[in-house]
Amino acid sequence: MMESAHTYLGYVRMGSTPTPEVHVFEDDGRIPNSRLGLLVYRRVRCGLDAQGWLALLASNGWGDGWVNGIYPFHHYHSTSHEVLGCFRGWADVRFGGESGRTMRLEAGDAVVIPAGVGHCNRGDGGGFGVVGAYPAGQGNWDLCRGRPGERPGADDAIARVSMPERDPFMGADGPLTRLWRD
Repeated sequence: MMESAHTYLGYVRMGSTPTPEVHVFEDDGRIPNSRLGLLVYRRVRCGLDAQGWLALLASNGWGDGWVNGIYPFHHYHSTSHEVLGCFRGWADVRFGGESGRTMRLEAGDAVVIPAGVGHCNRGDGGGFGVVGAYPAGQGNWDLCRGRPGERPGADDAIARVSMPERDPFMGADGPLTRLWRD
C-alpha cells in the first residue's frame, strides 16, 4: 500500500561486525507496529541447523525456542519481542501489516521483531525452516491478529515490554542494544 508507512534506516558494516538493516513501520490502524526498528541480519549465520541456531540464541539469553514456520496471516505479539532465524530455504515475509513491506528471508538470515510489529508468511520454498526465540522473561508470548477491540489491551501490553539485555547474536555489545536504546 503506502511506502510512506515504512522507513528504511540502512545497512552498515562496522569492521567485521554486521549492523542489521533497520526498518520502522507506522501504526496502520490494525497492526500497531513500533517505534523500535525491525532488525534484519543478512547472512548472519550460514550453515547452522535448527539446533545450532537455538543454541546460539540461548547462549545470548534468547530462549523458549521453537522450530516451525511463520503463520500465513498477519499477526503480532504484544507481550514479547521475537527473533526468527532461517536455517533452510527461503520465505517472503510481509512485515508491518498490509501497508508494510515484503522481504525475502533466506538460509542464514535472521530478523528481530519488536513487540507490536506485524508479520505474515506470503510464501516460502526450498524446504523453509525457521527457529524462533524470545528475550529472557518474555517466553509467554501472545498472538494478536489486529481484530476489532484488540488494540487497547495490546497497546498497553506493548508499552510494558522490556528491552532485551542482549543482542541475540552478539550479546551485550551487539547492535540491538545500541540501536534500540538510541
